[in-house]
Amino acid sequence: MAYASDKDFTQKRLNQPLLNKKWRTEYAGRTLVTIFGIFIILLALTILGFLGYRGSATFLNYGHSVAEFLFSTNWNPGEAGQSGTVGAAIFIVGSLTVSGFALLIATPFAIAMAIFISDISPKIGSRFLRPVLEIFVGIPSVVYGWIGLTVLVPFIANVFNLPFGFSVLAASIVVAVMIFPTIASVATDAMQAIPAEYRDASYALGSTRWQMVWHIKLRSAMPGILTGIVLGLARAFGEALAVAMVVGQSTRFVDSLLSPTNTLTAVITANMGNTVNGSEYNDALWSMAFLLLLISFGFIILIRVLGRKRNEL
Repeated sequence: MAYASDKDFTQKRLNQPLLNKKWRTEYAGRTLVTIFGIFIILLALTILGFLGYRGSATFLNYGHSVAEFLFSTNWNPGEAGQSGTVGAAIFIVGSLTVSGFALLIATPFAIAMAIFISDISPKIGSRFLRPVLEIFVGIPSVVYGWIGLTVLVPFIANVFNLPFGFSVLAASIVVAVMIFPTIASVATDAMQAIPAEYRDASYALGSTRWQMVWHIKLRSAMPGILTGIVLGLARAFGEALAVAMVVGQSTRFVDSLLSPTNTLTAVITANMGNTVNGSEYNDALWSMAFLLLLISFGFIILIRVLGRKRNEL
């Protein structure tokens, strides 16, 4: 017994340096991850505070009301000490219209793609379609905008006999192509995560493949699909350059899908560099940026809620 005890003690002494090294590595890794996590949190809070400070100047320094900013259509901010009007309703409605119609275009195709990859032809989907989706995600937005400007805008003008093709329709189609890979990828992952037992049980009850997809796969994966739709909507709402190139940048309400308009992101992109820092015009643009940040937070909260529901299923 004494011999065994001495042997165990010697073995522990030999293993102690290895244990100390593992403990130091674990502690160092945990400390590094914690520092990075705190840094990201502080960075997000700093951005929120900075945008809140700059965006609130429109209301605190120039006396404009939030109701005027959100619901008025009179957009004529002052420059260099002058005072004007800051009604951004046209741009808010333009952003909602372009993003909503783009979502209506992209969502059916994205869900159809997800069904094809997960249940119709998984081999072709994994070897060909998924890499194509990844390529689409990596294309810069300026490329989409340039193709829309040189191909889509003249095409719309010719088809509908218009003097120009800059319109809500052109912007919506361009944005729909941009958000399609995001929705399709997330929807595919959600459908592939459904247990195979669900599919087998459906077939065992005599269901056809379409009945299985419609009643089992889509309904079970709906929280994940909705998460992909919200992510696509968030990207559509925040897209600036591609939309600015094809939407027409006209300060007017949307009359139809063929009419030009403007969006929050396009206005910020086009005018931020041309305004005097601290002027009413500049502060109004910062207010738009702060509004976009709040909308983004709303999308994030919605995604978290949908993700929680998905985990509960």
